[in-house]
Amino acid sequence: MRLLLVEDDDHVAAALTAVLSRHGFEVHHARSGEEALRALVPEAAAFGVVLLDLGLPDQDGYEVCGKIRKRTSTPVIMVTARGDVRSRIHGLNMGADDYVVKPYDTGELLARIHAVSRRGAHGDTAAASGSGLRLGTVHIELPTRQVTVDGETVQLTRKEFDLLALLAQRPGVVFRREQIISEVWRTSWEGTGRTLEVHIASLRAKLRRPALIETVRGVGYRLVAPAA
Repeated sequence: MRLLLVEDDDHVAAALTAVLSRHGFEVHHARSGEEALRALVPEAAAFGVVLLDLGLPDQDGYEVCGKIRKRTSTPVIMVTARGDVRSRIHGLNMGADDYVVKPYDTGELLARIHAVSRRGAHGDTAAASGSGLRLGTVHIELPTRQVTVDGETVQLTRKEFDLLALLAQRPGVVFRREQIISEVWRTSWEGTGRTLEVHIASLRAKLRRPALIETVRGVGYRLVAPAA
């Protein structure tokens, strides 16, 4: 797999490139946001994953992520020291597929790379049957992957849509955390649990319906169907 590493620190980039190369990745290093965007123009499909640092010299990493998402559907993993929940949610809102906080374990990063890269092989949609799902004023259009709330389109990331579509298949039914991680992230790796929590928080905020997705403590989540 070819991987685009966006990192302005040459020492960090060299160390990470060495590790990734040993695990079979071909790494292209970009030192700035502009350099990364140029690399994606002619060969976006050639990169399996983009590893994006947020502390870039020319542009804010969140802004770069938004520009990348407009150009390509290549999975983006943000790699940064900003570990608070608000920063994670903002990163996911900008189109990132995952978020890894420094310092991180190499095994964790590799697992996340493999998890997001499997998205293309397994398809983007968690619920593939039927044309749409309606939950009160929330409408989920499966074929076009569009969600509207009160008639207004809500922009969701790929994983947010997959997560919502999965829960909406069976309103009122509790989905175990392990089941959600397996079906949406295509992995059984336990470390993905924190990412799941961030995606749930982001969905609640974007849908403006905090009570729509209920946390079942110690088990998982379920979608609460609005009263008719």
